[in-house]
Amino acid sequence: MFQMMQVSGGRGIPLPVVSVGLLLLVCAKWAEPYRTPHPEEDQDRYDPRDYHQETDYHRDNSERRRTECRRCCDPVEEPLQYGSNYPQYQVVPQINITILKGEKGEVGHRGSYGKTGKTGQMGPRGPHGLKGTKGSIGTPGEPCKSYYAAFSVGRKKALHSNDYYQTLVFDTELVNLYGHFNMFTGKFFCYVPGIYFFSLNVHTWNQKETYLHVMKNEQEMAILYAQPSDRSIMQSQSLMLELERDDEVWVRLFKGERENAVFSDDFDTYITFSGHLIKHKSEG
Repeated sequence: MFQMMQVSGGRGIPLPVVSVGLLLLVCAKWAEPYRTPHPEEDQDRYDPRDYHQETDYHRDNSERRRTECRRCCDPVEEPLQYGSNYPQYQVVPQINITILKGEKGEVGHRGSYGKTGKTGQMGPRGPHGLKGTKGSIGTPGEPCKSYYAAFSVGRKKALHSNDYYQTLVFDTELVNLYGHFNMFTGKFFCYVPGIYFFSLNVHTWNQKETYLHVMKNEQEMAILYAQPSDRSIMQSQSLMLELERDDEVWVRLFKGERENAVFSDDFDTYITFSGHLIKHKSEG
């Protein structure tokens, strides 16, 4: 400092002036404003001077908008929000609707049915229900009705053929339930419709042909045949027939184109014809 004072004095500047200038420079260094360690927090503090500045800014902007020429279809610019970082709340009035509720109206007409939806999948089977109470005894049914029909007849006389067909008539009655077999005509008359079993047994004649038919009404159903032979034999035929009421079953001897005969004598029964009901028609 002493040197500076000498130099300054050498230039013709008075020493008191230099001293005053140095003192002002030191005071300006010390007079620097104090700054907080958190400058961000200081920005949020309210300053009345800032409020006046913002108010003047909004006033200038509003005056500018009033003076500007705008079209009525232009969108309205919303004013910017300044001064606070907190959310702005809007007061919404609430009305108690129960006060305005009127009287209950009448029931309206029932609407039409909608379309039927798709059938859903079958669900799982539910649990078994509780066992019900025992029911009352029903009325007695009709008694089971049984149907019977049977016959068995024989012949002790031989028979030879002639120029026409002959019915084989029997002279011995073994079984004739309810008289359904007519011994005079040699025919079984069906009074009980159903399925029947029939059998025919004959004894052949030596050197003669045996040729008979089991007949249903006028229709040939089965044949009993034996060729001529040096010795006689027993020959048989059996079958089942489904008969309706009033049907007739009988045995016919073929006419005499060839020598045809069945053997028997007056002591033994060589020829038999039998039949019985197996199942009645009503039994299905």
